[in-house]
Amino acid sequence: MSKEKIFDENKKVVSILGTGGTIASKVDYKTGGVYASFSPKEIIAQVPEIENIATIRAREVMQVMSEDITPKDWKIIAKEVVKEINSDADGVIITHGTDTMHYTSAALSFMLKNLKKPVVLVGAQRSSDRGSSDAFINLICALHFITKSDVAEVCIVMHENMSDERCIAIRGCRARKMHTSRRDAFKPINDLPIARIYPDGSVEMISKNYRKREDDKPYVVLDDKLEEKVALIKMYPGVDSRIIDFYIKNGYKGFVIEATGLGHVSTIGKYSMLEKIKKAVAKNIPVVITSQCLYGRVHPTIYANLRKLSKIGCIFVEDMLPEVAYIKLMYALAHGNSSDEVKEIMLTNLANEISERTLE
Repeated sequence: MSKEKIFDENKKVVSILGTGGTIASKVDYKTGGVYASFSPKEIIAQVPEIENIATIRAREVMQVMSEDITPKDWKIIAKEVVKEINSDADGVIITHGTDTMHYTSAALSFMLKNLKKPVVLVGAQRSSDRGSSDAFINLICALHFITKSDVAEVCIVMHENMSDERCIAIRGCRARKMHTSRRDAFKPINDLPIARIYPDGSVEMISKNYRKREDDKPYVVLDDKLEEKVALIKMYPGVDSRIIDFYIKNGYKGFVIEATGLGHVSTIGKYSMLEKIKKAVAKNIPVVITSQCLYGRVHPTIYANLRKLSKIGCIFVEDMLPEVAYIKLMYALAHGNSSDEVKEIMLTNLANEISERTLE
């Protein structure tokens, strides 16, 4: 679909790329179900006040509910973002379904190199044709964030609380959907929000730790090499460790284990995962340890059983979120030529996905 400019060309130019999701959906009153329907242009037509904020360039990249997004779609989205950033756009908004929006934001955080302008993902918990939709406030706040802040990172902008009072900008590799239906479902994990944004255009910076915009250096580099055969495995009481055999047999190149607490897995009896993990590491398949607790960080030495995993060669990735570790391992396997290089990439802070200390 060709690009279409809307409104005053003297204002900052913001490109809006549509990918589907609830923000682009409406209710089918025959079935009662919600389905993707609206194009970016149709969404924008419902928010006439944005003509006072920016010149909008809108087009549809795909029309997919976020549960159906795949790593191949991340690459398509990243490629289209690069086109816009490397043109005259001052920033990019991606309308996206909320269920896997934090996966896409993390993937873009690693794939967009030398990013000097903001890229913001925006979704909605309620479809755009409902009077209670949060879509329009989220979109308005995202536009204010792009046009009035000096941030040049991948972020998610969504409601901070249940009312339409304000939104927050969350770093792309620190965001997580924490509620199935609330407007304020997205929270920053082990990190502060970057900014608080009000619908009237006020922008309150909260964090001082962010990459700053450099408009004289607009060229972002697309680095979309990913090894897609990575598995995210959840540790739970009674988990069958033979799941690792299944993945090895099917050619998987890396595992992220969403472990308990500080990074624990079963270590005794028939449910022990130790031998299966040893088998994977012996085949030069990296095993990354994260925590399903989300808040806090894993640690390889506090308990004896953690030391066993560390001795085997597992990679403990500090306070990185499981979903982020899953995507980063895809990236590391595509860029590292050895197990040591993959480990080094996993433990190198590339997009503020690892913090030096955990927030209290």
